[in-house]
Amino acid sequence: MGNQMTEMLKGTLEGMVLAILAGRPAYGSEITSRLRDQGFTDLVEGTVYALLVRIEQRGFVDVTKVPSEKGPPRKVYTLNDQGREQLAEFWKTWGFLSQRIEHLHDSNGNDGSSTEGND
Repeated sequence: MGNQMTEMLKGTLEGMVLAILAGRPAYGSEITSRLRDQGFTDLVEGTVYALLVRIEQRGFVDVTKVPSEKGPPRKVYTLNDQGREQLAEFWKTWGFLSQRIEHLHDSNGNDGSSTEGND
């Protein structure tokens, strides 16, 4: 992943994971797989697990341990009411930012180039 993508992803990954969990409970590797299916192919599984620890500590998810055929029990993460509130705030913020970014993009000729200073 390019540096710019990595930096932008840092600010949005929590909301993306909460959005996945809003659909149904999931375990860490399943969440990583779903994100990779969405095109985030370079996403490291450890990044998702570190984020899951943070959102668990912040009280956004409930965790259930489910027996595994191989190794220790798996943690299944379920979005709770506090997590749903956080997700709603994420979508509100995302809408605000994306509208303004799109406006900047459209007002600058769509290609990101500027003609200022090129007289």
